[in-house]
Amino acid sequence: MSAARPPEGAKTPSGASAVHEVTSVGAPLSAARPPEVTSVGATILVVDDTPLNAKLLADLLGAKGYRSVTAASGPEALRKLADEKPDLVLLDVMMPGMSGYEVCAAIRADPAHAMLPVVLVTALDPAVERIKGLEAGADDFLSKPVAQAELLARVRSLLRIKQLYDEVERQRSALAEWNRTLEQRVHEGVRELERVGRLRRFFSPQLAEAIVNGGAVDPLKSHRCEITVVFLDLRGFTAFTETADPEEVMAVLADYHAAMGRRILEFEGTLERFTGDGIMVFFNDPTPIPDPAARAARMALAMQGDVALLAEHWRKRGHELRMGVGIAQGFATLGGIGFPGRIDYGAIGTVTNLAARLCGEAQGGEVLVSQRVWGSIEGIVGGEAAGALVLKGFARPVQAFRLRCG
Repeated sequence: MSAARPPEGAKTPSGASAVHEVTSVGAPLSAARPPEVTSVGATILVVDDTPLNAKLLADLLGAKGYRSVTAASGPEALRKLADEKPDLVLLDVMMPGMSGYEVCAAIRADPAHAMLPVVLVTALDPAVERIKGLEAGADDFLSKPVAQAELLARVRSLLRIKQLYDEVERQRSALAEWNRTLEQRVHEGVRELERVGRLRRFFSPQLAEAIVNGGAVDPLKSHRCEITVVFLDLRGFTAFTETADPEEVMAVLADYHAAMGRRILEFEGTLERFTGDGIMVFFNDPTPIPDPAARAARMALAMQGDVALLAEHWRKRGHELRMGVGIAQGFATLGGIGFPGRIDYGAIGTVTNLAARLCGEAQGGEVLVSQRVWGSIEGIVGGEAAGALVLKGFARPVQAFRLRCG
Protein backbone atom coordinates (compact mmCIF):
# COMPACT_ATOMS: atom_id res chain seq x y z
CA MET A 1 0.00 0.00 0.00
CA SER A 2 3.00 2.31 0.48
CA ALA A 3 4.10 1.95 -3.14
CA ALA A 4 3.30 4.73 -5.59
CA ARG A 5 0.13 4.19 -7.55
CA PRO A 6 0.46 3.89 -11.33
CA PRO A 7 -1.43 6.38 -13.47
CA GLU A 8 -5.00 5.51 -14.36
CA GLY A 9 -5.05 3.27 -17.39
CA ALA A 10 -1.39 2.16 -17.04
CA LYS A 11 -0.83 -1.37 -18.30
CA THR A 12 0.99 -4.08 -16.36
CA PRO A 13 3.18 -6.60 -18.18
CA SER A 14 0.21 -8.92 -18.41
CA GLY A 15 -1.72 -6.28 -20.27
CA ALA A 16 -4.39 -5.77 -17.59
CA SER A 17 -5.05 -2.28 -16.26
CA ALA A 18 -3.78 -2.11 -12.66
CA VAL A 19 -4.61 -5.75 -12.07
CA HIS A 20 -2.11 -5.87 -9.22
CA GLU A 21 -4.33 -3.45 -7.32
CA VAL A 22 -7.06 -6.05 -7.07
CA THR A 23 -4.77 -9.02 -6.48
CA SER A 24 -3.11 -7.15 -3.65
CA VAL A 25 -6.31 -6.70 -1.64
CA GLY A 26 -5.62 -8.33 1.71
CA ALA A 27 -5.11 -12.05 2.08
CA PRO A 28 -5.60 -14.55 -0.75
CA LEU A 29 -9.20 -15.67 -1.26
CA SER A 30 -8.33 -19.21 -0.19
CA ALA A 31 -7.09 -17.90 3.19
CA ALA A 32 -9.93 -15.43 3.74
CA ARG A 33 -11.90 -15.42 6.99
CA PRO A 34 -15.40 -16.92 7.03
CA PRO A 35 -17.90 -14.73 5.14
CA GLU A 36 -19.40 -11.84 7.10
CA VAL A 37 -23.11 -11.55 7.58
CA THR A 38 -24.27 -9.91 4.36
CA SER A 39 -27.50 -8.80 2.75
CA VAL A 40 -28.91 -12.03 1.38
CA GLY A 41 -29.53 -11.71 -2.34
CA ALA A 42 -27.97 -8.24 -2.63
CA THR A 43 -26.86 -7.59 -6.22
CA ILE A 44 -23.78 -5.47 -6.95
CA LEU A 45 -23.04 -4.10 -10.43
CA VAL A 46 -19.26 -3.93 -11.09
CA VAL A 47 -18.40 -1.55 -13.95
CA ASP A 48 -14.80 -1.64 -15.29
CA ASP A 49 -13.48 -1.59 -18.86
CA THR A 50 -10.75 -4.07 -17.86
CA PRO A 51 -12.43 -7.50 -17.77
CA LEU A 52 -9.87 -9.02 -15.39
CA ASN A 53 -10.34 -6.22 -12.84
CA ALA A 54 -14.10 -6.62 -13.05
CA LYS A 55 -13.85 -10.41 -12.67
CA LEU A 56 -11.55 -10.25 -9.64
CA LEU A 57 -13.85 -7.75 -7.87
CA ALA A 58 -16.87 -9.88 -8.75
CA ASP A 59 -15.17 -13.02 -7.41
CA LEU A 60 -14.25 -11.29 -4.17
CA LEU A 61 -17.82 -10.10 -3.64
CA GLY A 62 -19.19 -13.49 -4.61
CA ALA A 63 -16.99 -15.16 -1.98
CA LYS A 64 -18.61 -12.91 0.62
CA GLY A 65 -22.15 -13.92 -0.35
CA TYR A 66 -23.07 -11.17 -2.81
CA ARG A 67 -24.45 -11.62 -6.32
CA SER A 68 -22.25 -9.78 -8.82
CA VAL A 69 -23.04 -8.50 -12.29
CA THR A 70 -20.33 -6.96 -14.50
CA ALA A 71 -20.36 -4.35 -17.26
CA ALA A 72 -17.42 -3.26 -19.46
CA SER A 73 -18.68 0.22 -20.40
CA GLY A 74 -20.99 3.02 -19.34
CA PRO A 75 -23.80 2.25 -21.84
CA GLU A 76 -23.70 -1.44 -20.91
CA ALA A 77 -23.86 -0.49 -17.23
CA LEU A 78 -26.98 1.63 -17.81
CA ARG A 79 -28.65 -1.23 -19.69
CA LYS A 80 -27.88 -3.70 -16.92
CA LEU A 81 -29.08 -1.19 -14.38
CA ALA A 82 -32.57 -1.53 -15.86
CA ASP A 83 -32.38 -5.30 -16.36
CA GLU A 84 -30.67 -6.46 -13.14
CA LYS A 85 -31.89 -3.76 -10.69
CA PRO A 86 -28.73 -3.87 -8.55
CA ASP A 87 -28.55 -2.78 -4.92
CA LEU A 88 -25.16 -1.07 -5.30
CA VAL A 89 -22.81 0.01 -8.15
CA LEU A 90 -18.99 -0.17 -8.05
CA LEU A 91 -17.99 2.22 -10.85
CA ASP A 92 -14.53 2.74 -12.36
CA VAL A 93 -13.84 6.41 -13.12
CA MET A 94 -11.56 6.23 -16.16
CA MET A 95 -13.34 4.40 -18.98
CA PRO A 96 -13.30 5.11 -22.72
CA GLY A 97 -16.34 6.67 -24.32
CA MET A 98 -18.36 7.37 -21.18
CA SER A 99 -16.53 8.14 -17.95
CA GLY A 100 -17.59 6.99 -14.52
CA TYR A 101 -18.72 10.54 -13.70
CA GLU A 102 -21.04 10.58 -16.72
CA VAL A 103 -22.45 7.17 -15.82
CA CYS A 104 -23.04 8.35 -12.24
CA ALA A 105 -24.79 11.49 -13.45
CA ALA A 106 -27.00 9.41 -15.77
CA ILE A 107 -27.92 7.12 -12.88
CA ARG A 108 -28.91 10.07 -10.70
CA ALA A 109 -30.96 11.60 -13.54
CA ASP A 110 -33.43 8.70 -13.15
CA PRO A 111 -35.68 9.29 -10.08
CA ALA A 112 -36.02 5.52 -9.69
CA HIS A 113 -32.30 5.35 -8.85
CA ALA A 114 -32.10 8.42 -6.64
CA MET A 115 -31.07 6.35 -3.60
CA LEU A 116 -29.04 3.64 -5.38
CA PRO A 117 -25.57 3.61 -3.73
CA VAL A 118 -22.75 4.40 -6.18
CA VAL A 119 -19.09 3.91 -5.21
CA LEU A 120 -16.47 5.44 -7.51
CA VAL A 121 -13.15 3.57 -7.84
CA THR A 122 -10.21 5.77 -8.91
CA ALA A 123 -6.42 5.93 -8.92
CA LEU A 124 -6.41 9.70 -9.48
CA ASP A 125 -5.94 12.39 -6.81
CA PRO A 126 -8.68 11.63 -4.22
CA ALA A 127 -9.05 15.26 -3.11
CA VAL A 128 -9.79 16.48 -6.66
CA GLU A 129 -11.80 13.47 -7.77
CA ARG A 130 -13.98 13.48 -4.65
CA ILE A 131 -15.40 16.91 -5.55
CA LYS A 132 -16.16 15.77 -9.11
CA GLY A 133 -17.72 12.59 -7.80
CA LEU A 134 -19.93 14.42 -5.31
CA GLU A 135 -21.09 16.76 -8.04
CA ALA A 136 -21.99 13.72 -10.17
CA GLY A 137 -23.94 12.17 -7.27
CA ALA A 138 -21.56 9.49 -5.93
CA ASP A 139 -22.05 8.20 -2.38
CA ASP A 140 -18.52 6.98 -1.61
CA PHE A 141 -15.02 6.50 -3.01
CA LEU A 142 -12.35 3.82 -3.11
CA SER A 143 -8.76 4.54 -4.04
CA LYS A 144 -6.68 2.10 -6.02
CA PRO A 145 -5.14 -0.20 -5.04
CA VAL A 146 -8.34 -1.32 -3.32
CA ALA A 147 -8.02 -2.80 0.17
CA GLN A 148 -10.29 -5.81 0.73
CA ALA A 149 -11.36 -4.78 4.27
CA GLU A 150 -12.19 -1.23 3.20
CA LEU A 151 -14.11 -2.43 0.16
CA LEU A 152 -16.27 -4.84 2.13
CA ALA A 153 -16.85 -2.38 4.98
CA ARG A 154 -18.07 0.31 2.60
CA VAL A 155 -20.27 -2.16 0.71
CA ARG A 156 -21.86 -3.38 3.96
CA SER A 157 -22.42 0.17 5.21
CA LEU A 158 -24.02 1.42 2.00
CA LEU A 159 -26.19 -1.69 1.62
CA ARG A 160 -27.39 -1.27 5.20
CA ILE A 161 -28.38 2.32 4.46
CA LYS A 162 -30.15 1.24 1.28
CA GLN A 163 -32.00 -1.51 3.15
CA LEU A 164 -33.24 1.05 5.66
CA TYR A 165 -34.32 3.34 2.83
CA ASP A 166 -36.08 0.47 1.05
CA GLU A 167 -37.87 -0.43 4.29
CA VAL A 168 -38.98 3.19 4.72
CA GLU A 169 -40.21 3.17 1.12
CA ARG A 170 -42.13 -0.07 1.69
CA GLN A 171 -43.71 1.38 4.81
CA ARG A 172 -44.52 4.60 2.97
CA SER A 173 -46.15 2.64 0.17
CA ALA A 174 -48.07 0.51 2.66
CA LEU A 175 -49.20 3.64 4.52
CA ALA A 176 -50.30 5.25 1.26
CA GLU A 177 -52.25 2.11 0.38
CA TRP A 178 -53.84 2.04 3.84
CA ASN A 179 -54.78 5.69 3.42
CA ARG A 180 -56.34 4.97 0.03
CA THR A 181 -58.20 2.00 1.50
CA LEU A 182 -59.35 4.04 4.48
CA GLU A 183 -60.49 6.88 2.23
CA GLN A 184 -62.42 4.40 0.09
CA ARG A 185 -64.00 2.79 3.15
CA VAL A 186 -64.99 6.17 4.54
CA HIS A 187 -66.50 7.12 1.18
CA GLU A 188 -68.38 3.81 1.04
CA GLY A 189 -69.47 4.24 4.65
CA VAL A 190 -70.86 7.71 3.94
CA ARG A 191 -72.73 6.41 0.90
CA GLU A 192 -74.08 3.52 2.94
CA LEU A 193 -75.26 5.88 5.69
CA GLU A 194 -76.97 8.02 3.06
CA ARG A 195 -78.69 4.95 1.62
CA VAL A 196 -79.74 3.76 5.08
CA GLY A 197 -81.02 7.25 5.86
CA ARG A 198 -83.16 7.27 2.73
CA LEU A 199 -84.43 3.74 3.35
CA ARG A 200 -85.32 4.55 6.95
CA ARG A 201 -87.85 7.04 5.66
CA PHE A 202 -89.88 4.05 4.49
CA PHE A 203 -88.56 1.01 6.37
CA SER A 204 -87.63 0.10 9.93
CA PRO A 205 -83.92 0.47 10.82
CA GLN A 206 -83.50 -3.32 10.89
CA LEU A 207 -84.96 -3.76 7.41
CA ALA A 208 -83.00 -0.80 6.04
CA GLU A 209 -79.76 -2.32 7.37
CA ALA A 210 -80.67 -5.73 5.93
CA ILE A 211 -81.31 -4.24 2.49
CA VAL A 212 -78.08 -2.19 2.45
CA ASN A 213 -75.79 -4.85 3.91
CA GLY A 214 -77.32 -7.81 2.13
CA GLY A 215 -77.93 -9.34 5.57
CA ALA A 216 -81.19 -10.83 4.36
CA VAL A 217 -81.86 -12.81 1.20
CA ASP A 218 -84.12 -10.43 -0.71
CA PRO A 219 -85.93 -9.22 2.45
CA LEU A 220 -88.78 -7.74 0.41
CA LYS A 221 -89.62 -11.12 -1.08
CA SER A 222 -92.69 -12.77 0.47
CA HIS A 223 -91.81 -15.27 3.16
CA ARG A 224 -93.40 -16.91 6.17
CA CYS A 225 -92.27 -16.37 9.72
CA GLU A 226 -93.52 -16.54 13.31
CA ILE A 227 -93.81 -13.04 14.71
CA THR A 228 -95.21 -11.20 17.74
CA VAL A 229 -97.50 -8.36 16.73
CA VAL A 230 -98.25 -5.27 18.84
CA PHE A 231 -101.19 -3.07 17.87
CA LEU A 232 -101.99 0.20 19.64
CA ASP A 233 -104.29 3.18 19.24
CA LEU A 234 -105.73 6.04 21.26
CA ARG A 235 -109.08 5.93 23.07
CA GLY A 236 -111.16 9.05 22.50
CA PHE A 237 -109.20 10.04 19.41
CA THR A 238 -112.18 10.06 17.02
CA ALA A 239 -114.18 12.38 19.28
CA PHE A 240 -111.10 14.55 19.73
CA THR A 241 -110.63 15.00 15.95
CA GLU A 242 -114.28 16.02 15.52
CA THR A 243 -113.88 19.06 17.79
CA ALA A 244 -110.19 20.01 17.68
CA ASP A 245 -108.49 22.16 15.08
CA PRO A 246 -106.36 20.25 12.54
CA GLU A 247 -103.24 21.94 13.92
CA GLU A 248 -104.04 20.68 17.40
CA VAL A 249 -104.61 17.15 16.07
CA MET A 250 -101.25 17.22 14.29
CA ALA A 251 -99.50 18.49 17.43
CA VAL A 252 -100.98 15.65 19.54
CA LEU A 253 -100.02 13.06 16.91
CA ALA A 254 -96.48 14.48 16.70
CA ASP A 255 -96.00 14.05 20.48
CA TYR A 256 -97.57 10.59 20.41
CA HIS A 257 -95.62 9.32 17.41
CA ALA A 258 -92.31 10.68 18.77
CA ALA A 259 -92.78 8.93 22.12
CA MET A 260 -93.87 5.64 20.55
CA GLY A 261 -91.15 5.79 17.92
CA ARG A 262 -88.43 6.08 20.57
CA ARG A 263 -89.72 2.92 22.26
CA ILE A 264 -89.94 1.03 18.97
CA LEU A 265 -86.28 1.83 18.27
CA GLU A 266 -85.26 1.07 21.86
CA PHE A 267 -86.83 -2.42 21.79
CA GLU A 268 -85.79 -3.05 18.14
CA GLY A 269 -89.27 -3.59 16.80
CA THR A 270 -90.21 -3.41 13.13
CA LEU A 271 -92.69 -0.64 12.45
CA GLU A 272 -95.30 -1.89 10.02
CA ARG A 273 -97.29 1.31 9.70
CA PHE A 274 -98.68 4.52 11.18
CA THR A 275 -102.37 5.09 10.46
CA GLY A 276 -103.32 8.20 12.37
CA ASP A 277 -103.39 7.11 16.01
CA GLY A 278 -103.06 3.42 15.07
CA ILE A 279 -99.60 1.86 15.11
CA MET A 280 -98.60 -1.71 14.29
CA VAL A 281 -95.24 -3.13 15.31
CA PHE A 282 -93.92 -6.69 15.07
CA PHE A 283 -90.91 -8.58 16.37
CA ASN A 284 -88.72 -11.40 15.02
CA ASP A 285 -88.59 -10.24 11.39
CA PRO A 286 -86.62 -9.29 9.36
CA THR A 287 -84.09 -9.70 12.20
CA PRO A 288 -84.71 -12.81 14.35
CA ILE A 289 -84.55 -12.25 18.12
CA PRO A 290 -84.60 -14.81 20.96
CA ASP A 291 -87.43 -13.29 23.06
CA PRO A 292 -89.98 -11.56 20.78
CA ALA A 293 -93.00 -11.96 23.11
CA ALA A 294 -91.20 -10.69 26.22
CA ARG A 295 -89.70 -7.79 24.31
CA ALA A 296 -93.08 -6.85 22.86
CA ALA A 297 -94.68 -6.94 26.33
CA ARG A 298 -91.97 -4.77 27.88
CA MET A 299 -92.27 -2.28 25.03
CA ALA A 300 -96.05 -2.09 25.43
CA LEU A 301 -95.77 -1.44 29.17
CA ALA A 302 -93.12 1.24 28.61
CA MET A 303 -95.36 2.85 25.99
CA GLN A 304 -98.28 2.92 28.43
CA GLY A 305 -96.06 4.75 30.90
CA ASP A 306 -95.10 7.31 28.25
CA VAL A 307 -98.72 7.87 27.18
CA ALA A 308 -99.78 8.31 30.81
CA LEU A 309 -97.38 11.26 31.03
CA LEU A 310 -98.59 12.65 27.72
CA ALA A 311 -102.22 12.24 28.83
CA GLU A 312 -101.65 14.60 31.76
CA HIS A 313 -100.34 17.21 29.35
CA TRP A 314 -103.24 16.63 26.95
CA ARG A 315 -105.76 16.79 29.78
CA LYS A 316 -104.56 20.28 30.70
CA ARG A 317 -105.43 21.31 27.16
CA GLY A 318 -108.88 19.74 27.41
CA HIS A 319 -108.22 16.42 25.62
CA GLU A 320 -109.14 13.08 27.20
CA LEU A 321 -106.97 10.56 25.43
CA ARG A 322 -105.72 7.14 26.60
CA MET A 323 -104.12 4.22 24.77
CA GLY A 324 -105.10 0.55 24.40
CA VAL A 325 -102.67 -2.19 23.30
CA GLY A 326 -103.17 -5.71 21.94
CA ILE A 327 -100.42 -8.32 21.49
CA ALA A 328 -100.63 -11.65 19.61
CA GLN A 329 -98.14 -14.24 18.39
CA GLY A 330 -98.29 -16.55 15.38
CA PHE A 331 -97.22 -17.14 11.79
CA ALA A 332 -97.70 -14.54 9.08
CA THR A 333 -96.62 -13.86 5.52
CA LEU A 334 -94.24 -10.89 5.30
CA GLY A 335 -92.65 -8.92 2.47
CA GLY A 336 -92.86 -5.84 0.33
CA ILE A 337 -96.33 -4.36 -0.26
CA GLY A 338 -96.87 -1.53 -2.72
CA PHE A 339 -95.78 -0.49 -6.18
CA PRO A 340 -92.55 0.68 -7.86
CA GLY A 341 -91.57 3.98 -6.28
CA ARG A 342 -93.23 3.27 -2.93
CA ILE A 343 -93.02 -0.03 -1.10
CA ASP A 344 -93.93 -0.74 2.53
CA TYR A 345 -92.87 -3.78 4.52
CA GLY A 346 -95.97 -5.53 5.81
CA ALA A 347 -97.28 -8.64 7.54
CA ILE A 348 -100.48 -10.43 6.59
CA GLY A 349 -102.16 -13.18 8.60
CA THR A 350 -104.56 -14.07 11.39
CA VAL A 351 -102.02 -12.95 13.99
CA THR A 352 -102.22 -9.32 12.84
CA ASN A 353 -106.02 -9.39 12.98
CA LEU A 354 -105.96 -10.91 16.48
CA ALA A 355 -103.59 -8.20 17.76
CA ALA A 356 -105.84 -5.50 16.29
CA ARG A 357 -109.00 -7.07 17.83
CA LEU A 358 -107.36 -7.38 21.25
CA CYS A 359 -106.32 -3.73 20.98
CA GLY A 360 -109.95 -2.81 20.22
CA GLU A 361 -111.10 -4.59 23.40
CA ALA A 362 -108.45 -3.04 25.63
CA GLN A 363 -109.53 -0.10 27.77
CA GLY A 364 -107.44 3.06 28.03
CA GLY A 365 -104.22 2.18 29.86
CA GLU A 366 -104.64 -1.61 29.31
CA VAL A 367 -102.49 -4.18 27.49
CA LEU A 368 -104.31 -7.36 26.39
CA VAL A 369 -102.35 -10.36 25.13
CA SER A 370 -103.32 -13.68 23.54
CA GLN A 371 -102.95 -16.99 25.36
CA ARG A 372 -99.93 -17.89 23.26
CA VAL A 373 -98.15 -14.66 24.23
CA TRP A 374 -99.06 -15.18 27.89
CA GLY A 375 -97.56 -18.67 27.77
CA SER A 376 -94.24 -17.15 26.65
CA ILE A 377 -94.08 -14.31 29.19
CA GLU A 378 -95.80 -15.74 32.29
CA GLY A 379 -93.42 -15.30 35.19
CA ILE A 380 -91.53 -12.56 33.35
CA VAL A 381 -94.30 -9.95 33.22
CA GLY A 382 -97.11 -9.68 35.76
CA GLY A 383 -100.73 -10.05 34.67
CA GLU A 384 -104.09 -11.77 35.09
CA ALA A 385 -106.72 -13.57 33.06
CA ALA A 386 -109.15 -11.30 31.22
CA GLY A 387 -111.52 -14.13 30.28
CA ALA A 388 -112.77 -15.38 26.94
CA LEU A 389 -113.44 -12.54 24.50
CA VAL A 390 -115.76 -12.68 21.52
CA LEU A 391 -113.84 -11.00 18.74
CA LYS A 392 -115.02 -10.02 15.28
CA GLY A 393 -113.67 -12.37 12.62
CA PHE A 394 -113.05 -15.25 15.06
CA ALA A 395 -115.55 -18.12 15.22
CA ARG A 396 -114.85 -19.00 18.84
CA PRO A 397 -114.14 -16.94 21.94
CA VAL A 398 -110.46 -16.08 22.45
CA GLN A 399 -108.76 -16.39 25.83
CA ALA A 400 -107.02 -13.12 26.72
CA PHE A 401 -104.82 -11.89 29.55
CA ARG A 402 -104.36 -8.41 30.96
CA LEU A 403 -100.83 -7.23 31.77
CA ARG A 404 -100.23 -5.36 34.99
CA CYS A 405 -99.22 -1.81 34.15
CA GLY A 406 -97.24 0.43 36.46
